[in-house]
Amino acid sequence: MSRLMAIEEQARKDAGEVTTQATITVDTYFHVVAASTALSDGYVTDQMLSDQLDVMNENYAPHGISFTLLGTTRTINSNWASDGAELAMKKSLRQGDYKTLNIYFQKAIGGNLGYCYFPSTSATEGSNSFYYDGCSILYSSLPGGSATNYNLGKTVTHEVGHWFGLYHTFQGGCSELLGGDRIADTPAQASASSGCPTGRDSCPNKEGVDPIHNYMDYSYDSCYEEFTDDQETRMYSMWNTIRAA
Repeated sequence: MSRLMAIEEQARKDAGEVTTQATITVDTYFHVVAASTALSDGYVTDQMLSDQLDVMNENYAPHGISFTLLGTTRTINSNWASDGAELAMKKSLRQGDYKTLNIYFQKAIGGNLGYCYFPSTSATEGSNSFYYDGCSILYSSLPGGSATNYNLGKTVTHEVGHWFGLYHTFQGGCSELLGGDRIADTPAQASASSGCPTGRDSCPNKEGVDPIHNYMDYSYDSCYEEFTDDQETRMYSMWNTIRAA
């Protein structure tokens, strides 16, 4: 069994055991990567960044996780702003060690709201996996941005969940053959939600309705409300055994 598989197995064993976790404080760097100094080109304001940090801390506070912003960089590069030359960009901008969160706010990222890298046991310092680590976020999804239904800053909450090792709630669909999202207290879900479809039950033969309010679904920002106890346990497990190890 690989080290990562062993960690996954231990996280599953820990799930469901409600314990008092030690708190986690995450050193964080923001990187604004824009095509010009215009907001429409991704050059978000200091207030938007401050509001984004507040949203992160509010959403993770119930789980004893907080984020301390250590610095902000601003770069004008049209190629990087459109998610070109990702590795070169991150080798130039990345700060800190493997438990340091780097978030890149960009003008465009292939039609997506964001993406983030999972904890990896192969991400030794100086490796490409180490540099790739972090989250890329569409600038207009920040609080006050122009991304309709996705401009309350919760795209970052979702993507940072991946950084902590969380899968989508709809991972594996209704089948349990692949382990789903590895979380026992999120009901099975056949596919991603859209909007805020109260009462949606895409796996009617499984217990519970779809967890549309969970940050790891694809609901509107206004619909997002929570992580579960077992998701919290997994985040701490991935932090302690991979990121902060």
